[in-house]
Amino acid sequence: MSALNFSARLINWQGQHGRHDLPWQKTRDAYRIWLAEIMLQQTQVSTVIPYYTRFLERFPTVDALAQAPVDAVLELWAGLGYYARARNLHRCAQVIVADYAGQFPKEPQALAQLPGIGRSTAAAISAFAFGQRAAILDGNVKRVLARCFGIEGFPGSAQTEKKMWSLAESLLPARRIEVYTQGLMDLGSTLCARRKPFCAACPMYAICIARHTGRQAELPMVKAKRVLPERETTLLLLTDGKRVLLERRPPAGIWGGLLTLPECGLAGPAEFALHHGCRLLDTHALPPLRHSFTHFRLTIQTLLCQVEVSASLVSEAGWQWLERAQIETAALPTPIRFLLREMAQDYGEK
Repeated sequence: MSALNFSARLINWQGQHGRHDLPWQKTRDAYRIWLAEIMLQQTQVSTVIPYYTRFLERFPTVDALAQAPVDAVLELWAGLGYYARARNLHRCAQVIVADYAGQFPKEPQALAQLPGIGRSTAAAISAFAFGQRAAILDGNVKRVLARCFGIEGFPGSAQTEKKMWSLAESLLPARRIEVYTQGLMDLGSTLCARRKPFCAACPMYAICIARHTGRQAELPMVKAKRVLPERETTLLLLTDGKRVLLERRPPAGIWGGLLTLPECGLAGPAEFALHHGCRLLDTHALPPLRHSFTHFRLTIQTLLCQVEVSASLVSEAGWQWLERAQIETAALPTPIRFLLREMAQDYGEK
């Protein structure tokens, strides 16, 4: 199959059937394109759109984002997951302002050196914002190439990925790189889906090796599943009925920089409450909550602790009493927000 055949089919299809009304399209603003590309990493378009809109309302320019405290960025990111993206987003904005006078570099090689921007994301920004001829290779594109060209091997392996990068670069059209790049994204997100691809409407119907050989379900090859390790933790939910005590996680690691419930240490809830200026009135075990991370599954046991707070309490660094009304807007991990919602509903009126 020739590169011209592939790219021409894709460009024609995108013009007629691709997506043209996404909020980050029809712009050359590198800031808006970069923001969308970072949010879209491992996240569906429908999930990203409301976050994208809120971010631009709060931080309309890269300068505004760079000057904002990281806590404010994390608050708007809460619920979107993969929180390292938010920290890198903030750091990248600061680098753009400090080192590039607020202007994104045009070359994909330069973009790829910035925090949170990998090779594929850099190519997408460069193509959409500056019309640069560069290849993308995210998960959706890997699926399209593996099926259309019959590529064996797990796409995440170094050998197979190297082969795919070489192929992706060889397929680049001489013109209309923006349409071609958007077409790749659209095809992988819509017709060439992971399950039940809609081959009859695909522009590659006549040339796709996977369709000709009936291997759509086999390609791309998947990595052998491994059993995720199980972990367990006990969290303390201290509340006086109106507020809940939270701690700020360290910047790196799981839930980095977010507010979360403290873990129950060896001292126990009564001594913990006393240390934070509270008198423990009652404890109640909530139903266990399971949450899956990339590398492990966590079972969260939660002790709801009704407390009386000292009127002379002075907040320690890293700790915060959160009002019930702030649950929906605070920078909280998804399972912690869920627990606090349950607490507010079940115990807030008692």
